[in-house]
Amino acid sequence: MIHVKDLRVDYDTVCAVHDLSLEVGPGEVCGLIGPNGAGKTTAMRAILGLIEPTYGQIDLAGVDMRERPRDACKVVAFMPDFPPMYDDLKVWEFLDLFANSYFIPRKERPGVVDRSLELVGLMEKKDEFVATLSRGMRQRAMLAKTLIPDPKVLLLDEPSSGVDPRGRIDLKNILRRLASEGKTVLISSHILAEMTEFCTSVAIMERGRMVVSGTVDAVRDRVLGAGVLVIEVLDGADELRRVVEADPGASGVERVNGRTFEVPYHGDAEQAAGLLASLVGSGVRVASFGRRKEGLEELFLKVGAKELS
Repeated sequence: MIHVKDLRVDYDTVCAVHDLSLEVGPGEVCGLIGPNGAGKTTAMRAILGLIEPTYGQIDLAGVDMRERPRDACKVVAFMPDFPPMYDDLKVWEFLDLFANSYFIPRKERPGVVDRSLELVGLMEKKDEFVATLSRGMRQRAMLAKTLIPDPKVLLLDEPSSGVDPRGRIDLKNILRRLASEGKTVLISSHILAEMTEFCTSVAIMERGRMVVSGTVDAVRDRVLGAGVLVIEVLDGADELRRVVEADPGASGVERVNGRTFEVPYHGDAEQAAGLLASLVGSGVRVASFGRRKEGLEELFLKVGAKELS
């Protein structure tokens, strides 16, 4: 749904985006992360055709953005950070304005507007003026506007900025629903803890370059290396050590507290299941057993610290 190859964007003598390539498929929610100035917003604006790239290929839902921009714009919608809004309009009027710009027939527009407002939890503000909305409510109104044309591809730049905790929970649910409908979402955000909960893939940028991209699990394995098994036992600590040290996928065992152990583990899910079976078969009473998965914060910090090989 989003296919970008060798994208470059130059501002005079500054290269803002350098040979960026990115693939995001249907039903994926891809988190575009990186420090300020990494080129995330510039990349998004180039993908949307809002700025002219120096060179590169951009396809959205099979449509070449550079060759057929009008057709590409029919399948994509964009929610910018700090979006401009018309303070002298009521909320429903603001959305109706954009519904009209998408050539939605007049008779259908009220229903489309109401559905968008319901989806973002803003129906109670329908008849209020935009000027009265808080920062978080403005974000919701802009998201409602973005959803009006029922796009196949959504690009969201910091959509949860200024949104209260309830609104962030609603946003996560909305994104999950959109993904379940087969829509493709590329989202940029600094709230990495929340992105971990709904992103299916991740793309990490630094200094205009794509450092690493792929599914969250694949990137986590590449950046962080071995996973960590967290094992809680009721008894049998000595036997646990013996079994773990004999497993070729384990590289040590550390006691975290009286009953909990952490094991750096290079094996896959099948090998981990075998280790669990060995522990139980040796008489170790296992209370819990699972792989600890680091969040996007750890991935971001690892890459930012230049520790990616």
